[in-house]
Amino acid sequence: MLDRFISRFGKSKIAIIHSKLSLGERYDEWNKIKEGKAKIVIGARSAIFAPVEDLGIIIIDEEHDSSYKSESNPKYDAKQVAKYIAKQNNCPLLFGSATPDLCDFYKAKGLGKIELLELTKRANQASLPKVAIIDLKQELANGNRSMLSRELYSSIEENIKEKRQTILFLNRRGYSTFVMCRNCGYTVKCKNCNISLTYHSYEKKLKCHYCGYEEPVITVCPECHSNKIRYFGTGTQKQEQEIHKQFPNASTIRMDIDTVTKKNSHEEILNKFRDENIDILIGTQMVVKGHHFPNVTLVGVVAADSSLNIDDYRANERTFQILTQVAGRAGREKDLPGKVIIQTYNPDNFSIMCSKKQDYKMFYDTEILIRKQLKYPPFCDIIVIGFSGLNERQLIDIGKKTYEYLKNHLNVDEFNVFKPMPAPIDKIQNRYRYRIIIKGTMSKCANEVLNNYLKEVYQKDLKDIRISIDVNPNNMA
Repeated sequence: MLDRFISRFGKSKIAIIHSKLSLGERYDEWNKIKEGKAKIVIGARSAIFAPVEDLGIIIIDEEHDSSYKSESNPKYDAKQVAKYIAKQNNCPLLFGSATPDLCDFYKAKGLGKIELLELTKRANQASLPKVAIIDLKQELANGNRSMLSRELYSSIEENIKEKRQTILFLNRRGYSTFVMCRNCGYTVKCKNCNISLTYHSYEKKLKCHYCGYEEPVITVCPECHSNKIRYFGTGTQKQEQEIHKQFPNASTIRMDIDTVTKKNSHEEILNKFRDENIDILIGTQMVVKGHHFPNVTLVGVVAADSSLNIDDYRANERTFQILTQVAGRAGREKDLPGKVIIQTYNPDNFSIMCSKKQDYKMFYDTEILIRKQLKYPPFCDIIVIGFSGLNERQLIDIGKKTYEYLKNHLNVDEFNVFKPMPAPIDKIQNRYRYRIIIKGTMSKCANEVLNNYLKEVYQKDLKDIRISIDVNPNNMA
């Protein structure tokens, strides 16, 4: 993004704001904006608060991306802040996406609250890539136990011969997603969180992706003392190792949270892939975010089901978005046709079928009917009240009292309040987690009830209990 804008407008007029800047760099950029020297501000979520004078337009690119909403306190949504700032400055707000957020698209298409502008062709006249869906059940039946289907393997082989580049997308980092004893079924879990540890082969460690806890690899089961310890599931590290075995002469590079910890490592990896014409880029969601690599003609989605099986009403939407976005990385040059291969155990799922056709309208028409029938956003709001604490008994007690309070103060005809239950991941960083889910339309009246509840509850001695309220959270875990 920065390269494109600098080439068009020059470096002196542009300021950038994101969390990887040092304090000194951030201070300099902030002053550049404050003094009016920067006419364009480019940045991540927090850039919405930049002190821009005489604001002319706000553009939120890839507006469907969940990272625009903060998961930590204060849980602000940059899109909502942008609406307020645009109104205050009487300037237009532009949302851009090839796969718009379903709720925003409903406001545009269904309610007419947002003006809809549609681009029906690629900017450089390149045709859309051809998409093939591979049924992994059939691959197994045919005796192929490799991570790559036969078609994906032969397509990579052909691409390497033609000196074309390939992107392999797998939304799991690490080597194996869990470690289990084949003798007794013991699974190695984090001692602070109720979640399986992921094996990272390069460091030879088991790591928790929630709290950062790590421990050495185990070779003997602590329960039954068997040595039948096996690694299950696939991550980007394992994928990279497999690619080295199957294509020993191919050059590869990996991009996930483990390889981009150093400053400027994002740019270094992407520039190396493009400038050195590396054969295969293996990565997580980072590789699908709007990058333009003219020589990439093949994209392989190794496991499309990872986003389909999440415990969230947006599972279909997230799957469609990510598959369509990753497909958009292939065949971006007019003279180099692209090919996308999606491997899945659910080839008949409608979000996968729609992503094959890259037909957002078809997906929207189907998904919006399902949401309407089940009363999910945009037809109502989902309010999650989360409790966490060291004492589980105390949490259960406060959950019951909160449930009774809400039942007595919220209109039962307008709100459906569900009983307190353990969160899907019921323990993180040694803190137990419970939640209450409310379905209804977030109104001023409901806001008042929730605020009054917080005032009442925080006047009492909570003994290390934390309470959070989130409306339409990005993560239901």
